[in-house]
Amino acid sequence: MKIGIVAITAGGKKLAGELADTLEGACLLDPQEGQKIAEILAVAWKNFDALICIMAAGIVVRAIAPLLRDKLHDPCVVVMDEKGRHAISLLGGHLGGGNALANTIAEHTGGEAVITTASDTQGLVALDLWAKEQQLVADRQTLTAAAAVLVNRGELRLYAEVTVHSLPPGIIPADEAAFADATVSSSTRFAAPAFFFRPRNLVVGIGCNRGTPAGEFEEALSELFTELQLSRHSIRSLASIDKKNDEPGLLQFALDNHWRIDFFTGEQINNLSSLINLDISQAALKAVGAIGVAEPSALLGAKNTLLLSRKRKWKNVTMAVAEAPFSLSAQVPAPSGR
Repeated sequence: MKIGIVAITAGGKKLAGELADTLEGACLLDPQEGQKIAEILAVAWKNFDALICIMAAGIVVRAIAPLLRDKLHDPCVVVMDEKGRHAISLLGGHLGGGNALANTIAEHTGGEAVITTASDTQGLVALDLWAKEQQLVADRQTLTAAAAVLVNRGELRLYAEVTVHSLPPGIIPADEAAFADATVSSSTRFAAPAFFFRPRNLVVGIGCNRGTPAGEFEEALSELFTELQLSRHSIRSLASIDKKNDEPGLLQFALDNHWRIDFFTGEQINNLSSLINLDISQAALKAVGAIGVAEPSALLGAKNTLLLSRKRKWKNVTMAVAEAPFSLSAQVPAPSGR
């Protein structure tokens, strides 16, 4: 986490120096003569993950008001008095790491962290932070609405189609999706009104002819996932044989969707056939020297033996889908940055 520390009084600057020496990734933002705090923070806003402002909270609020965008992009802001008695997590308490930072600097000064986020004051999990750490995908509207249920009712009933080792405070298991507030699943077959959290646990294995454009991969994936009733938000990665690692259309398809591609050698693919029963493709053997591409690369990428879909063929593309191991736990690691 890159931390900027700014102070305006002599006592505040002394404390700022102490914190800068203590906190990893911290540096002082020393105001030049005549420079306004608003000007300093405006420059720092895009360059730091966190800002510690040792001054009155009112000064900070007025200075950052024009800079606010949203909690996914704004730095966290902690306000502290020059005596170090109170560290107020003002902005970005959960995803931004403001609550954790306030606790850290309060511990250093012997002061008290002031945390006002509802889940923390009730001893409940910060749902957005937990979802991020568990690699669950949900839009902001879903996170906000589900978090409101959690803090207003004190619990959130969760149905999960993944392994559950443990759940954090306030989240309780539901035996059926129909009785749950939220569902963790890669499937789109469930009906509203549940909130949906998508686990990143699907690997799409892909084979293709030379020169296949990115649009054909997109059309094939859309058709396949609609038929299988799977959410593309659950795609963790793509996989293929290493002979396709320079295929422009495939690389562009992955880039457009921000998906990683894992490439495997023909030897790795052929060795897999000795462990599990896979159909041998004579066409693949002739073209790339491997028993297949889509199915074995999906399984190798997922590090599992569970195929949700055997290979499907289109004119220039083959695809298969494998499910990777995925589990939920109660642990929420302390954030060190966004």
